[in-house]
Amino acid sequence: MSRLPDTSLTAALASPAGRQSFGWGQDRHLLADIYDAINQNTRATGNWGKKGPPKLPSWPRPSSKTTAPVKATVASLFNKLNRR
Repeated sequence: MSRLPDTSLTAALASPAGRQSFGWGQDRHLLADIYDAINQNTRATGNWGKKGPPKLPSWPRPSSKTTAPVKATVASLFNKLNRR
């Protein structure tokens, strides 16, 4: 797996975000970071007056899976392994 591109489906399935990160290589992550940095710079240096700076949306990124840990017993693992 060391020679696969970081945008491949295999690399995406190995990441914590799973299939959502398919196509997200280092270049795409860096571009999303640059977009967010430009938005933060715009908010920080703008002359907004009394209204205050607007809330600028960040670039949507793949989120990691948030699943509850599964309680596995030895018997349930044995049954899953012996199914045919």
